Amino acid sequence: MALWEKLLLGVLVVVVLLWFRPGLKAAFKERRAASQAEWISALIPIALVAAFVVLLIVFS
Repeated sequence: MALWEKLLLGVLVVVVLLWFRPGLKAAFKERRAASQAEWISALIPIALVAAFVVLLIVFS
């Protein structure tokens, strides 16, 4: 990538972050605390996917 493309991409990233900032700020303000059961139910599929990826890497 040319230098001007990298700079343009950096400016685009900053603009997108500034664009989403109000929504993210409101979402963090209005969030609720998750229970332990909700965390476990979210982490189990993530762990299974990670284990599957590791298995694929080992056998390739």
